Amino acid sequence: MKVLIVGGGGREHAIAVSVNKSDKVDKIYCAPGNGGIAEIAECVDIGVMEFDKLADFAEENKIDLTIIGPDDPLAGGIVDVFEERGLRVFGPRKTAAIIEGSKAFSKNLMKKYNIPTAAYETFNNPDDAIRYLESAPMPIVVKASGLALGKGVLICQTCEEAKDAVRSLMIAKQFGDAGNEIVIEEFLTGREVSVLCYCDGTHIKPMTSAQDHKRAKDGDQGLNTGGMGTFSPSPFYTDDVKKFCEENVYQPTMLAMKAEGRDFVGILFVGLILTEDGPKVLEYNARFGDPEAQVVLPRMKNDIIEVIEACIDGRLDEVDLQFEDNAAVCVVLASAGYPEHYEKGKEIVGLEAFKDNTDFYVFHAGTKLEDGKILTNGGRVLGVTAVGPTINIARRGAYRATEWISFENKYMRTDIGKSVEEHH
Repeated sequence: MKVLIVGGGGREHAIAVSVNKSDKVDKIYCAPGNGGIAEIAECVDIGVMEFDKLADFAEENKIDLTIIGPDDPLAGGIVDVFEERGLRVFGPRKTAAIIEGSKAFSKNLMKKYNIPTAAYETFNNPDDAIRYLESAPMPIVVKASGLALGKGVLICQTCEEAKDAVRSLMIAKQFGDAGNEIVIEEFLTGREVSVLCYCDGTHIKPMTSAQDHKRAKDGDQGLNTGGMGTFSPSPFYTDDVKKFCEENVYQPTMLAMKAEGRDFVGILFVGLILTEDGPKVLEYNARFGDPEAQVVLPRMKNDIIEVIEACIDGRLDEVDLQFEDNAAVCVVLASAGYPEHYEKGKEIVGLEAFKDNTDFYVFHAGTKLEDGKILTNGGRVLGVTAVGPTINIARRGAYRATEWISFENKYMRTDIGKSVEEHH
């Protein structure tokens, strides 16, 4: 088989590593890819939003399966373009990807089908939103409804702060059109857990749990980022929580989408918060999480191609999805100054230490290959993942492995997965 992966970050590198393990696959292409993906796939210089060029490439190179990584092309309808040309592709169609593309849509869906989530209101007009805030309980959460690179969620402690958030999203357009519509919802407290699920439109199979660290600095301080590290599994995602979510969240979401004529085929990412009143949905994404994929996929026993093909063919119920009885921790190495201002083009050394090392992975997020050297090319540069029998051991391994790599302005959090140690 020939496989094309669309995207160029840490998530796509993790997908490529899993695809590369499959006996079914002879050749992997990745568009646009990055310096790390280039070691196992042929990188193609086509952007993720160039749907026709990507489809042309898939036709010309007789690609058997295309896997879509990022959210923007899914929300934009790349799957529809591929399907119209009779190409085999994995990801939700545009009508289903709206579950991530519009927070207002997903909140309304949950309300209609009684899927547990925070109480909320949606607004298209900043004056109405500001008026509503005057009598709302604080703290409160203000979200851009559209796609904002995982950064359009503002937790506000005071009414004034919340009003500023509305102004920055709706008037100053901090995230462009993503803030044309906003959601204001009650602030929930509890542990956050992410669960990625394979979906075939009717059936849904949850993967092992993970937990992301969104803030830039230790102790969950600093600005929200795309994710500074993750661990899997979450000890807080107990068998009881899993059972509750299967009955009240995962399957009902599949049935709700089907009832709306929006069959969801692909990866459904469910962001949960474990409150005193039980688990509730914080958000849905329509693709593998990044960096969650970097701890979940290395623990999966199944051949990823077999699972993806079962999703596309509507026979996911025949798959026995299995994960290793172990743990994984991923520490993101970023460029100092991320998520605001940072420099690119710094040479990265020490990557060869990961070659042929089955308990350690280095997933490239923002790198490029230039004249035989790997250079930094983004805010999040690398995801260093270690696998071990417990989170504690995996955590120590991941931090040890971060020392093998050096580049100018290297920055990381030092407390990824630490909350778990304190829990035990």
